[in-house]
Amino acid sequence: MLLALTGGALIGLSASLYWSLNGRIAGISGIVGGALFERGQERWRRVSFLVGLVVAGLVFARFTNRVPAPDLPLLALAGAGLLVGYGTRVSGGCTSGHGVCGLSRLSLRSLVAVLTFMITAAVTVFVVRHVLQLGVPT
Repeated sequence: MLLALTGGALIGLSASLYWSLNGRIAGISGIVGGALFERGQERWRRVSFLVGLVVAGLVFARFTNRVPAPDLPLLALAGAGLLVGYGTRVSGGCTSGHGVCGLSRLSLRSLVAVLTFMITAAVTVFVVRHVLQLGVPT
């Protein structure tokens, strides 16, 4: 529980710092999209943020000896990630931007978005686990 609390605090701190230093919301899908399609200084700021995310995960894994091991095929996870990214670009929002930054500002739009994300996630997990029976131990 302490790791989850610490992780949540670090996410909140990093989102606050990102807002304070850049005047922008730390929406990961938007940052990835900008890193892929923008040019100039803005692109490198976004790439630096993403490199920091990866390095932080590697440091965590190194010092805690905890490496998340997904129970779904890597290709399925990559496809899911691409679908989420596409959906967030089409809808003009993202889970981290709404879930962390929007909710902290008491945004009704973000609350509706997060409820939509969570309901969709629950339905997806049910279908993947119980209908398609992927990632279920046999």
